[in-house]
Amino acid sequence: MKSLPPLDIPPLLRKYGLRPDKSLGQNFLVDDSALRRVMDAAEITAGEAVLEIGAGLGSLTRYLAAAARQVIAVEVDDNLIPPLREVLAPFENIEIIQADILEVDPDQLLSNLQPPTSNYLVVANIPYYITSAIIRHLLEAEIKPQRLVLTVQREVAARICAGPGEMSLLALSVQVYGEPRIVARIHAGAFYPPPKVDSAVVRIDLFPEPLIPRPMIPAFFDLARAGFGQKRKTLRNSLSSGMAWPKEKTSRILENAGIDPQRRAETLSLDEWNELISQSLKI
Repeated sequence: MKSLPPLDIPPLLRKYGLRPDKSLGQNFLVDDSALRRVMDAAEITAGEAVLEIGAGLGSLTRYLAAAARQVIAVEVDDNLIPPLREVLAPFENIEIIQADILEVDPDQLLSNLQPPTSNYLVVANIPYYITSAIIRHLLEAEIKPQRLVLTVQREVAARICAGPGEMSLLALSVQVYGEPRIVARIHAGAFYPPPKVDSAVVRIDLFPEPLIPRPMIPAFFDLARAGFGQKRKTLRNSLSSGMAWPKEKTSRILENAGIDPQRRAETLSLDEWNELISQSLKI
């Protein structure tokens, strides 16, 4: 990996009269060894394109540009765009876009790539409060990334990778589309300013096709939201309430799927959710 000079964030912020915005979860990853761990996880080759979400002040963007064919760097805070352009001025293969990623069609962003390609990676350092929304937004796009490498709070990383017994709607939303794994841990001191918790790097390798048949995915997530909507309730009660089904119907669907109606949503495996949605569509 090409060595780059360190980026000194505090003087750069002072130059532009800026401070990290807590409301936007701005904690800039600045430690060189941590940046390299992210890059190692991404495994970028020279011919690949990268979509970076939350470019911040460009500390990671520089490494991405040095490794990839082209980088689309999206940053929501318009105040950061001038210093970001200054930092990235030496690189010619970066397109900076000021936008909220949740309000932009990822397919439209990819149309900016030259030559156009459907083979791209996502690298992002994202705050907790929009982690789930960003993942769903990317994975439900028409053109999906080959893999995602996300730096998130350590607890969020554990939730994404959880198995039956500790499943959540977030874990289910990810694992329908790909296989997540924690590939690195990053101490809070690697960021400026340091957050209150440590972080982890999660790599999600997408399956060629979702584990739930595509036509069934909207109905599947309606069912999953109902199941997880009232965690303390049994599946029979939470699904009856969330889906507005009579309890007799709910019990019949669960029994046909081979699932005890007294179980709770977090105990189900993906295979069981798949069978559950299949049975629910038959009745």
